[in-house]
Amino acid sequence: MTEASVVVERAAETATLWLARPERGNALGAEIVDALDAGIDAVLADGVRLIVLRGRGRNFCTGLDLADLEAISDGDLALRILRIELLLQKIHALPVTTVAVAGGRVFGAGADLFAVCDHRIALRGSSFAFPGPAFGLVLGTGRLAGLVGDTAARQVLLAGQAIEAQRALELGLATAVIEEDAVDGAIGAVHAAATRLDATTVAALHGRTRHADDAGDLAALARSVARPGLKARVEAYRAKVAAARR
Repeated sequence: MTEASVVVERAAETATLWLARPERGNALGAEIVDALDAGIDAVLADGVRLIVLRGRGRNFCTGLDLADLEAISDGDLALRILRIELLLQKIHALPVTTVAVAGGRVFGAGADLFAVCDHRIALRGSSFAFPGPAFGLVLGTGRLAGLVGDTAARQVLLAGQAIEAQRALELGLATAVIEEDAVDGAIGAVHAAATRLDATTVAALHGRTRHADDAGDLAALARSVARPGLKARVEAYRAKVAAARR
């Protein structure tokens, strides 16, 4: 029997969705994206007030799953990336409180997944990077700018280098940096705040305080993936990174 790529745990009005592909760094492939989407729908239908995203193993999420890159076409790769953006927009617009608890490497689409949540808890020792621009990808840039400001977003995206948890906190990407043994207490505090008001009021507040240009973000991403040679650019980037590590 195939193990689930996303494991859902329920405790009262809190649902924790665990990315459960640690052997792949919890990278976002089609299966895990579909499972996240379905899991969110299921827990919302059950009336949860708080959704927590976490990752099994060492890393929260290492980005786009490219294990099958050689076997897929430019079109399939582009569709996979666009599907991730739609999931990110969905999470960003949820009518309930969301929390991401991230340790290890939080890269690419994984960093974008972290960034769309209301509370963004970085574990001590974690690191964050948005390498997409290195291969011509414009994913989540508007949302990142909304968190850290235009100038800081440009600096982070153009540099393409990992930033440590404390720097992520200083920029506004993370909302807290804690040790792993403090996670339960932090989630408990968020749950208390999330359930202090009735669900209708929380949903209304979320709607009025969310500032995003979903159509513009999707259009910018579509233009970036539609440029000829998407797969070749990704392969060149991977080769460059591998060479640097050697």
